[in-house]
Amino acid sequence: MAWSASKPRPRSECSRNRVVSYENLVDGGSGKLSPSVRAAVCCTIAVVITACHSAPPRKPAAAEASVTLAVLPAESSKFPQTAHAITESLAKATVSGVDHKELSKVSLEVVQLSIECVEPSPECYAEVGKSLAANRLLFAEVSASGKRKVQVTVTLFDVDAKSPKTATRTFASEREAAAGAADLVAEATR
Repeated sequence: MAWSASKPRPRSECSRNRVVSYENLVDGGSGKLSPSVRAAVCCTIAVVITACHSAPPRKPAAAEASVTLAVLPAESSKFPQTAHAITESLAKATVSGVDHKELSKVSLEVVQLSIECVEPSPECYAEVGKSLAANRLLFAEVSASGKRKVQVTVTLFDVDAKSPKTATRTFASEREAAAGAADLVAEATR
């Protein structure tokens, strides 16, 4: 028996050959899709839309909560040995809760000048941290105290909380200050 468009195949022949004809899809010859076919089409469309509109991939929680420490070198034209020793100690320092450490090539003063916020205030330090994409700053200030004495202040600054933790010590000489640099940095970073 030959099949034609005007004459549907018998049901047994359709089942055997797994052929779907237009007549099997429409509801009783009305030209409309049968309810079961409409439901299948709707489900297929819903699956395709859902698959195409997926949420963007999320970063791992650890990457989102990453804490970066920016270490800024110390500068002092009057006490270069102390500045060098402090900078080395700052670079070697470990701070709990920090995931990543960045060693800056420029001092705090240079960064402050570049962002036009030169006050030694929590607000300016927070702006320095933001400009360096850091959550914490570690820096030191070296200054003269009297004729030969050297005052060194090491600061660990929490950019997010805008709070500093400092350790300050006055040394009798530059040699003593250079020798005590590591202990002072350790005190500030505890």
